[in-house]
Amino acid sequence: MSVLTTERKKEIFAKFGGNEKNTGSIEAQIAMLTERILHISSHMQKNKKDYNSNRGLIQLVGQRKSLLSYLQKTNLEGYRALIATLGLRK
Repeated sequence: MSVLTTERKKEIFAKFGGNEKNTGSIEAQIAMLTERILHISSHMQKNKKDYNSNRGLIQLVGQRKSLLSYLQKTNLEGYRALIATLGLRK
């Protein structure tokens, strides 16, 4: 079963990528990873001994971190706007 429906993915890509066909946008990829991370985090709160999902969560967080660092180096204003929109940092 998929975490995100195709309608939800299109909404994310339309909001962060400009249109729903722009799936390669860094902002859209980060937003998609954030949705998956939130879903797996809620799963991990219920299933504390699910070590395979925990490993996957750590990998997703690392992937998002590398994409965020790339975005910060290339487009600082876009980085700050995305962080504010997604609510990732305090």
